[in-house]
Amino acid sequence: MPISKIASLLNKPYLLLLALFFLPTQQSASAYNLGPDDVLSISVYGDNNLKTEVRVSEDGQIIFPLIGLIEVGGKSSSELEEALATRLIKGGFVHEAQVNVMVLEHVSQQISVLGYVKNPGRYPLNSTSSVIDSIAMAGGIQEMGGSKVVVTRIVNGGTQKQELNLQDYLQTAQNVIPFKMQQGDVVYVPKADMFYIYGEVLKPGEYRITPTISVMKALSISGGLTLRGTENGIVIKRKDANGNLLEIDTKLTDVVLEGDVIYVGERWF
Repeated sequence: MPISKIASLLNKPYLLLLALFFLPTQQSASAYNLGPDDVLSISVYGDNNLKTEVRVSEDGQIIFPLIGLIEVGGKSSSELEEALATRLIKGGFVHEAQVNVMVLEHVSQQISVLGYVKNPGRYPLNSTSSVIDSIAMAGGIQEMGGSKVVVTRIVNGGTQKQELNLQDYLQTAQNVIPFKMQQGDVVYVPKADMFYIYGEVLKPGEYRITPTISVMKALSISGGLTLRGTENGIVIKRKDANGNLLEIDTKLTDVVLEGDVIYVGERWF
């Protein structure tokens, strides 16, 4: 199924997580920008003597047989292939050089993906990588992960944080410019917004908020009332704007908010 079709169904958080598994997690190696400490395997078709495995120096250079020192920092692997082939041909070393550059270790361009993802860690940065790509590389969002992420980026020596709603990039992908990742970015996926339900329900505990969830839906999610539970004894404990805890009598049609604690009372008879 096309991603656009999947995205159109994202009215539930678990569908957002499903869509992330369908996204491509690898891009063409030629799109990577090479830099210090990257390890390259370089071969020239028809000449095994020129096969070389080399690590890029701190100043972005390598030494290649017959050619000597060559600048690779900032080039893609395809651009390096072209540069090497040109130097080999102009130097009269190879008549028709067909060069292949493979990135064995891509150390210079990386981002970090942390929080409620399946495989948190550091990942190579592709020149076309978006925030969605980065989460897909980390295996997708865990069940308890939210649909909003925080990207931390160094800008002019200072730290800049930006909150992004992943559903914006999937549901309306044609109208939203992809958020491109940069070297050193940190993507953090926080825990999803939750509500809590206790008392006379079959499965008390914490549950993730879905759009416009009602008290009735919250009861259903928690397994429904026990034999002693009553719909007339439901209250919500909620913090106001000043952090004060309020106890609110509620109806089944009322909307549950993030952080709400729902308590279901016991029948009197």
